[in-house]
Amino acid sequence: MIEGPIKRNPNLIPLSREHHATLLFCWKLKTGLKREVGVSRVATYALWFHQHHLKPHFKSEEEILFTDTTDLLVKRALQEHKQIGWLVEEIEKCETDPTSIIQKLAALVYNHTRYEERELFPYLEQTLHTKDLQRIGKALDLAEHTAEENYDDPFWNIEKKIQLR
Repeated sequence: MIEGPIKRNPNLIPLSREHHATLLFCWKLKTGLKREVGVSRVATYALWFHQHHLKPHFKSEEEILFTDTTDLLVKRALQEHKQIGWLVEEIEKCETDPTSIIQKLAALVYNHTRYEERELFPYLEQTLHTKDLQRIGKALDLAEHTAEENYDDPFWNIEKKIQLR
């Protein structure tokens, strides 16, 4: 197990910063459900985050970094991207309580992000040539990346109400 901060190749830092925001997203989903703020608010946020952060992030990874689609480690990441998209679609289509789908999404996104940071990125840093990493870094600089979030309903900051009897 990796202890402490991971030394990341400078060319991959924009994606790692977004990974940090993605881990925070998972925490917000779990916290919102735990504090019982209203599952529809949590679901709306999950859909918003997917549209504004995950989709562009996945697009950058898939078009710029995960170009060797025959590599087994890359294949795993690409498959997980699809699974995350399917869960988001399930949340969109859900006509009842999407709590269990949101829980699955939070767990999958968390595990996927940890996989990329702890296994896939170090592997790519070791196997890609320096020129390829530099090319990737330049391409990432041209792509829009932000770990900044401007969502207008910070439901995760609401304390769970204690019911007195």
